Amino acid sequence: MNQIPGLYISEIQKKGRGVYTSMDITSGDTIEVCPVIIIPKLQLPIIHKTILHDYYFLWGEHMEDCAIALGFGSLYNHEVHPNANFILDLENNTIDIVAIQNISAGSEITINYHGEPGDEGDLWF
Repeated sequence: MNQIPGLYISEIQKKGRGVYTSMDITSGDTIEVCPVIIIPKLQLPIIHKTILHDYYFLWGEHMEDCAIALGFGSLYNHEVHPNANFILDLENNTIDIVAIQNISAGSEITINYHGEPGDEGDLWF
């Protein structure tokens, strides 16, 4: 796992845990490179019966598998208009979290779970 210094987890009322930064981050900076545990599509129905259901990313060339991001990767909260984006690096088996706007110290780092900032599609929760 590779991440910028100053990332930390904080509890958010009615939202659970979230990832925050104690230092300013510039748009375009890589915030974290998270290795993943790949779970084959045949095991995906099992995941849906566990708490991990809320923490996995779709994975693979055809998005039929799933992956659990290590580091803080599975703890970033959803926002329709986030300040970061995630990039699935299938070749290196990582999920890269990248700032898409400047993020000031003390701010929560958010991603859009649909993968596209601004996507207002329904979520499972």
